Amino acid sequence: MAAADFWNNQAEAQKTLQRQRRLAEDIELRDSLQKKIDDIGVLIEWSQAGEDVTADLAKALDVLVAQVETAETKKMLGGEHDQANAIVTIHPGAGGTESQDWAEMLLRMYLKWAERKGFTREILDYQPGEEAGLKSVTFTLSGEYAFGLMSAEAGVHRLVRISPFDQAARRHTSFASVYVWPEFDDEIEIDIPEKDLRIDTFRSSGAGGQHVNVTDSAVRLTHLPTGIVISCQNERSQHKNRDVAMKVLKARLYDLKQKEQQDKLSQIGGAKKEIAFGSQIRSYVLQPYQMIKDHRTKYAEGQVDKVLNGDIDPFVKTYLMQKASGTLGQAVTADDDL
Repeated sequence: MAAADFWNNQAEAQKTLQRQRRLAEDIELRDSLQKKIDDIGVLIEWSQAGEDVTADLAKALDVLVAQVETAETKKMLGGEHDQANAIVTIHPGAGGTESQDWAEMLLRMYLKWAERKGFTREILDYQPGEEAGLKSVTFTLSGEYAFGLMSAEAGVHRLVRISPFDQAARRHTSFASVYVWPEFDDEIEIDIPEKDLRIDTFRSSGAGGQHVNVTDSAVRLTHLPTGIVISCQNERSQHKNRDVAMKVLKARLYDLKQKEQQDKLSQIGGAKKEIAFGSQIRSYVLQPYQMIKDHRTKYAEGQVDKVLNGDIDPFVKTYLMQKASGTLGQAVTADDDL
């Protein structure tokens, strides 16, 4: 970093700075953990000498455990883009208002979770439902390891409850799909020829100040070869909306390319393809009993309100731990939670 020509290549310089920062954080974490362990050792010695340090020891242990758990999670996030910001899209499944309301509940859950994590949240595109809920939403979570953590939530989520929209108070099952992509830095080049794009502008719509700025500058990009459609209506400038939409499109195209390569490798090796879209990863049962269960990890939680209010860290950590150890199960389509 002290070299005279260090900044001649901006992209390489940024990568070096990021690597230096990560290494510095690792060293700081190591030193911090060692200091806490040494302090606890001193407290134990005092306790053995007859000093009443029970409260101090309990507090020190709680702090150490919390820091170790945070470090464990970071060590499991070693993927190529795990440190990137996350682009998230939620789509309701079939079922009209019921599923659209469920998609809105998921959005609320993730925004509350992101707030707890200290992530910056920004709604890029919000399409409201006719009666309640939403037809589609795309938002970004900006912060360290946002993509690595949020990728644990990608898949189909199922809700079982007594419908508030059914006058007969019958039990309904609703589905919503969560898609997660990494947000790429500008130095990552993904070529998209202009001839492959159709760009439309329109007046933004939605829940007004609750989600978007109502302007005349919303942008819709259609990638003609793949049929991928990206809308952005959050910014007041049409130019900014186009830039944000392009960033989302690049993430979608990169993800599509990665999946195509993985499919080819699986076919060559005769490997069984992982069950993905179209199979639930988690069920949220509110009636006749209350239980949220992840079908990949088998982790379950009975305090459903706590989870729906954003406390999803146990689900995320269990997923990451099992994924790192190679013991992660597949999502299921059977009603194994009922």
